[in-house]
Amino acid sequence: MEKDLVEYIVKSLVDDPGAVVVNVVEGEKSTILELKVATDDIGKVIGKHGRIAKAIRTVLLAATAKSGKHTVLEILD
Repeated sequence: MEKDLVEYIVKSLVDDPGAVVVNVVEGEKSTILELKVATDDIGKVIGKHGRIAKAIRTVLLAATAKSGKHTVLEILD
């Protein structure tokens, strides 16, 4: 579910939605979502002073609050 949410949000932000890839790394108490986008779209995902990245992480935190698992979004270049 978290992967689909991040993909949906990011694909609506970028110019090349086909280049969006989200990998899920499961741990015991946490889940890491690794996000890769086209090099031209990294700025659109991060935003000025990281505001868009922070907003995506906040939505992700709210979506996973009931499950009790800690979810981390990493933006890879």
